[in-house]
Amino acid sequence: MTTTDVPPRAEWPEPGPATPAGEVFTDIALTTFRLNARLMEAAQDMAAAGGITAAWWQVLGGVLDRPRTHADIGRLMGMSRQGVRRVADLLVEQGLAEYRDNPAHRRAKLLACTEAGYWAIRRISLVQHPWAEHISSQLDLDDLRRALTTMRELVAVLEADRPADS
Repeated sequence: MTTTDVPPRAEWPEPGPATPAGEVFTDIALTTFRLNARLMEAAQDMAAAGGITAAWWQVLGGVLDRPRTHADIGRLMGMSRQGVRRVADLLVEQGLAEYRDNPAHRRAKLLACTEAGYWAIRRISLVQHPWAEHISSQLDLDDLRRALTTMRELVAVLEADRPADS
């Protein structure tokens, strides 16, 4: 869209009326953007303890328990398949992960963590665990549990509401 495509304000459509629930959900979304920014800053700092970036940590986190395809990692970690692929290729190049044959699919290789990758994650955990304890000690445990439940419910609703080809 260019500035020549913008109609005069008098021709702009009016949004429908906001309900109290819609207003609260909008506030949740905006607060989540801010929370994500603070978490990503902290993640970047903690990932440095393992000699990696937050994005590398995120992708490695998707294969700590078992090898997965790019698409599976993307679904698990909330990333695009293409974004996972770019990071995965860098992880493999650095020796932190490796590609393995996938018995279920000839072309979709599995990404697996290497010992070097597990070592990077262990070094991060030495910083992340105390950080999580410090942050969580300032909040009520039941409130944290309710927040987690609500966040999971919101993710499920949002994912169910997406078109099938997304």
